[in-house]
Amino acid sequence: MKFAVIGGTGLIGSQVVRNLNAAGHEAVPHSQSTGADVITGQGLDEAAAGADVIVNLTNSPTFDEASPAFFRTSMDNLLAVGQKGGVRHFVILSIVGVDQVPELDYYRAKALQEEILAAGPIPYSIVRATQFMEFVDAVLSWTTDGDTVRLPATPIQPIAAKDVAAAVAEVAAGAPLGGIRNIAGPEIFTLDELGRITLSHKPDGRTVVTDPTAGMFAVVKGDVLTDKDAHLATTRYTDWLS
Repeated sequence: MKFAVIGGTGLIGSQVVRNLNAAGHEAVPHSQSTGADVITGQGLDEAAAGADVIVNLTNSPTFDEASPAFFRTSMDNLLAVGQKGGVRHFVILSIVGVDQVPELDYYRAKALQEEILAAGPIPYSIVRATQFMEFVDAVLSWTTDGDTVRLPATPIQPIAAKDVAAAVAEVAAGAPLGGIRNIAGPEIFTLDELGRITLSHKPDGRTVVTDPTAGMFAVVKGDVLTDKDAHLATTRYTDWLS
C-alpha cells in the first residue's frame, strides 16, 4: 500500500515511515519542509495523490487556546484532499484520556481532532498513546526552580516513541478500526516518582518536591492518563533511560 505520512519527518513520523517501508509498503513523509502545509493547504493534493492511507502526525505549534483552530483547519484540509483522492483509511495519533481533561486547551483541541475525524467521510483509526518517555525531561524543565523540580503525584504510564511508532504503523497497515486503540507503557508511576527515577539515572543537582499544584499535569484528576487494559508496549522506563 501507499501511505502519505503527514508530519512524517518528526519524532514519531520518521519512525512510522521507516517501519512501513521496512514492511514492504511505500510510505512517503510530508511536512512543511517538503512543501506540504496543512493550514494553507499548499502541497496537500500532491501529498495525497495515489495514497491508500493518510497518517496525520502533525501537531499544533502551540499548546494554548490557539491549538483548536490548528486541528480544525488541518483536519478539514486533509479530509478534503483525502476524500478527493480516494484515500481509504485515515489515521491520527492522540492521547490516552484526552477527553477527560477539559481544563487543558491542548487536550480539548486533540479531542476536537478526534471528533472531526470520526464525523468525516473517510474510514478511520485513532491511536491513543500515553505520555512519551522522550518528553519527561521537558516536563521536569517546566517546573524547575533553581535546584528544585516541583511535580504533582499524577499517575503516568510512559511509553517509548519507538513503541508508539510501531503501533501506529501496525494500525495504519490494517483495516480501519472505526474507533480507538489505546497503547501504553508497561509500568505506572506517579509523575513525582518518575522525576526522581529520571534524576537518579541522570543526576544534575536537582531534587524533586511533590507539589499538587505544579505544572500542567496538576489539573489532571485521578488516573485518566493511564490504562491498564491498553495494548501494552514492552519497553520499561529504566531500560529506556539506560
